[in-house]
Amino acid sequence: MGQFQSRREYLDALELRAGLPEGFRRAVASLHFTAPEMGAPDPMKMNLAAVVSDEPLFSFAGVFTKNRFPGAPVLLARERVRGERAQAILVNNKVANVGAPQGIADAEQVLKAFGDHLEIDPQLVIPASTGVIGWSLPVREMRQALPALCSDLHDGSLLPVAQAIMTTDAYPKVRSIELGSGRIVGIAKGAGMIEPNLATLLAFFLTDLEIPRYTMQSLLRDTCEASFNRISIDGDQSTSDMALMLSSGRRPAVAEHELQAAMIGIARGLADDIVRNGEGTGHVIRVVVEHARAEREAVILGKAVINSPLVKAAIFGNDPNVGRIAAAVGDCAGNHDIALDPGYLSIAIADEQVLAGGRFLLDSSKERRLSAYLKRSALRTETLGYPEHDQNVEITVSCGVGAFRAEVLGSDLSYEYVRENADYRS
Repeated sequence: MGQFQSRREYLDALELRAGLPEGFRRAVASLHFTAPEMGAPDPMKMNLAAVVSDEPLFSFAGVFTKNRFPGAPVLLARERVRGERAQAILVNNKVANVGAPQGIADAEQVLKAFGDHLEIDPQLVIPASTGVIGWSLPVREMRQALPALCSDLHDGSLLPVAQAIMTTDAYPKVRSIELGSGRIVGIAKGAGMIEPNLATLLAFFLTDLEIPRYTMQSLLRDTCEASFNRISIDGDQSTSDMALMLSSGRRPAVAEHELQAAMIGIARGLADDIVRNGEGTGHVIRVVVEHARAEREAVILGKAVINSPLVKAAIFGNDPNVGRIAAAVGDCAGNHDIALDPGYLSIAIADEQVLAGGRFLLDSSKERRLSAYLKRSALRTETLGYPEHDQNVEITVSCGVGAFRAEVLGSDLSYEYVRENADYRS
């Protein structure tokens, strides 16, 4: 992504990416409500965002969390994605609508009111919610805000939607590509509770390219597997994860392999944005596991390194404590029955070989170089509102037992992450 000097510079760059494909309009609105679950009188702000196609669509797809305690919007979205048509996505932040006493009924009320305002079938509206788990939707306030939302519908930039769906995100995330005579644009939100399984917190892809529905579902599934399923901030899979894709079909189709490459490129860019914008992220860590027995095993080993609290803490402290990396690899291999011969294991950080043939290759000058490398790769953990650089801490693990490879992206563990999540609702 390169380096940005200010929030304004970053938002200007996003505007160039955020043009809506043909056949779609978007709207945003906000409201204030009080959460009875908190017993707090101070009102909180909620954003509503909508994407609406000019006509009902026959080409759409969804991929959802595997968390066995999903929110009402996930349950309803799964049902709607199995339907014959779709026409809109309606999103709210601040309240995830998970485990609420009347969660399904509340969501259906809002969807019906939204559909009535636009004179479209509410069954064609796919809901998505993100925010606090356990709170109920403020249905009355949301319904009161719908006229303003519906009157804001227009084409142009999708950036306001990317901004409206944020919760603890420091900045919005937009990626796009021109393909054939059409375009694909993707937005996402997510900063914490990130270890997706088939999606991320919320991701939406819009295109005007003609795509058969059966192709789109497999395309979205494979895209998520190659991108969002390869990231982790804190190892927690949300109750509300979903990725949705809609096509207006206004532009001619392109070759399927071109479409797949374009989608994976967009999704990997969004995945990188999510990790770089992770709650309290001080370093973005890229772990490459190579020469593994199977790709799935390479992913598992990579995530073991990314998710190790000891590895995360060491990298945050700019401490090249490489023994923690080797310990995380060995621990994971032993507990997941992954073939690993220490005699073939090697580990490198950037261009520095730190372990080979099961033996560490360390000295004081290498330690100083690695510490300086970690400092150069650091991000400021306070909220800046834009990504200050695109540097990663590069770790390569070679198992020496096969021909498979995988990349996993993650973040360190900072004081700010703990503060953010300790103070999230208070």
